Amino acid sequence: MTDRHDGGASGGWDPAHHALRELVMAATVRIHRTGVGYAPEESGAFLGSGFFIAPNWVLTCAHVIHGGEGGEVTVVYQPGPFEEPCAVPGKVAATLPEHVDRPVQGSWPAPDLALVRLREPVDHECVYVSERPMPHYTEGRVFYAGWAPFQGEPQPLDGFLTVHGTIGGWSTGAQMRLGENDLPLGVSGGPVIDPVRGEVVGVLKSRADHGSGGTSIGIERLRTLPTAPGDRQHDLYRHGLRHHDPYQHDLYQAVCHAHDRYHRDRQQPTDSGRPTWADLQAELGARPGRTLSPDERAELLGRLADLPPPDSTRGLLDILHSLPNFRLPTLSPAPRGWRDGLGALYENARNDGAPRLVVEYAMRVMTAERPVTPFVLDAEQALWEWIKQAATRLDSDYRSELARRRAQHLGDRLRERTGRDRDDHRTGRDRGELWTGRDRGEHRTGRDPGELRTGGAAGEQGREHSPGTAHDQSVLLEVEHLAWNRGHCDWSVAVVRADGEATRLDDGQCAPLADLAAHVAEPLAEAFRRCDEPGRPVPLHAALPHLLLDLPVDEWRLRPGADPLGVERPVVVRCKDRDQLPAEADWYEGELPGDDQESDRRDRWHRVHDGRERAENRARAEILDCDDAVRRPVSDVAALRDLAPGTVPVLCRQGDRRYPDDATALGRIVRAGYGVVLWRRWSRQTDSVCGEFHRGARMTVYDADGAWALPESVHRLRKHVREGLTEAFWAKDIALLYDDPHQPLPGTGDLLQAP
Repeated sequence: MTDRHDGGASGGWDPAHHALRELVMAATVRIHRTGVGYAPEESGAFLGSGFFIAPNWVLTCAHVIHGGEGGEVTVVYQPGPFEEPCAVPGKVAATLPEHVDRPVQGSWPAPDLALVRLREPVDHECVYVSERPMPHYTEGRVFYAGWAPFQGEPQPLDGFLTVHGTIGGWSTGAQMRLGENDLPLGVSGGPVIDPVRGEVVGVLKSRADHGSGGTSIGIERLRTLPTAPGDRQHDLYRHGLRHHDPYQHDLYQAVCHAHDRYHRDRQQPTDSGRPTWADLQAELGARPGRTLSPDERAELLGRLADLPPPDSTRGLLDILHSLPNFRLPTLSPAPRGWRDGLGALYENARNDGAPRLVVEYAMRVMTAERPVTPFVLDAEQALWEWIKQAATRLDSDYRSELARRRAQHLGDRLRERTGRDRDDHRTGRDRGELWTGRDRGEHRTGRDPGELRTGGAAGEQGREHSPGTAHDQSVLLEVEHLAWNRGHCDWSVAVVRADGEATRLDDGQCAPLADLAAHVAEPLAEAFRRCDEPGRPVPLHAALPHLLLDLPVDEWRLRPGADPLGVERPVVVRCKDRDQLPAEADWYEGELPGDDQESDRRDRWHRVHDGRERAENRARAEILDCDDAVRRPVSDVAALRDLAPGTVPVLCRQGDRRYPDDATALGRIVRAGYGVVLWRRWSRQTDSVCGEFHRGARMTVYDADGAWALPESVHRLRKHVREGLTEAFWAKDIALLYDDPHQPLPGTGDLLQAP
């Protein structure tokens, strides 16, 4: 295939184009009105087409979703040609332009774009979107896809269109004129694809009133999405999810970064063997910017997307204008994100300078001024590794210069962090406080941190400063697995004070495990009524035997229609039979030796809870069962004990039983001395992308400045998933073991007895 940006495709379909068509159709959706009794096969509620631009984000035309009511629509997608369609609710997040007074039916002023945020997380394919500044053509052909009614039922549709030029020139309403094919009603909002480069360049907007063809809007018009008002520093801790905050008021950056991370992660090995967009782009012979292979581009864009976006368009333009031997022409709309800057290099770099220019651009992005967090430092290091590898094709003098600049940058970052830590210490506050507003006076009391987190003598102080994060009581659900009566258990519900004194409210015997939620609903409701205060729901501690640690207590509901318990309040898991965990050699023999590693357990607890430790010693998440989407067994107890003291174990695929000892993985982690473990219950397809969960788990742990924030952070994540906050969907089915060695469970392992 040619590298010339002519948009033409000659001849018929070849295998690469067949693969391109399958990927496009898998990501193309149809949009319907919402309504009771809706069925995906009904065409009466059909509004138009759209496509997945990023995980759980759909791009379409504004005039398509205008037919819905209240900004709510239903998105229907079909993962494959032989799979059933799936319907998921969506909410309109933005339209371009924002406000239109009574548009004529079926019309909307250019650019006529809309972003729809799915209300529930689903697994699906995403298109690859061009990062070029103005991918408009004056000749050639493009491929399009969409849905249209046929014999009373929406059917997928695709084909080629000839490019006849543009309408609108340099204005924000510029459209591409398309012809030589009929565009039926319904395809508006579908993707327009460059078949030479294998990337989406536009969105179908309208069909011609007379004759064939129609128009499309360039994908770069998304850059005109407005930025919501708000002070970024003020928003930094607004949701308690610092790694999301740079995107809270900038949908464009949120969607583009999610898009680029998705395609980076899709390059990791999976069980499915399905081709990726980078795979087919390589088959097509695409060579982005004459210097990067498609997989190199996907990796670079993914690493750029791990960094916070530019503070402003002006800052990004300053970087581009500062590049040596590069002249940036006037572009409209201007580059706005890191990916846009890279695309600008493709179009305007001289042939002999493109490789060096890309490396230099990546270097200047890495050293750009930004707030420093532990995860930012890791992201900068990952980008540096890419730069080092790419620079091997350049001369040694330039590589040495890059190394010197990297060393200077590290020194600047170290001084910046040291100064910030000194300021925090001088004001008597640590960074963790910014999450909850707690007073450092807690640390000056000399009391144990575990006591302070659950209440104790400092409970009143925590109540004053940190609603919902510190509580002087907790509700305890204990479950006793009956080995002699498989599938049944004994249970008790109690209220526990911070000093450890417990008051039993109710208990039961020989309850079917499958119906346990119904048996304990009334006692739990009574316990919560006794302890909850306005805005401060009491936490629930579920003390479970090691073989039941994955029991989804946080998903239980006290009554039909109520929110899950994990959304209502912090819910954490504790291990009830820690003193009865089998030794490594006895997992299947049922031996019950005691835990002789109590000192190690306490030390690990201290390390992961002290946010004031040096960065290299602080808590870090360690994914134990998944290497870049490839499932692997969890190590044995001896290997787990050899992990760094500040490790928080994370399981990506808990419940994906592939190895004989998978059922005991959580128990082995507990046996190795860990009191804080994060995991998600696996219920996904075998080829699901894991990168967002890995990234989210690492950021939640690393940027939390101490694991004490995790119960409340997990609670907020569950609420955000329930509320449909797309950026939190990685945390669907998340669970947390939080077992404080300084707060032992009441009794000696027996259920609480009646007074």
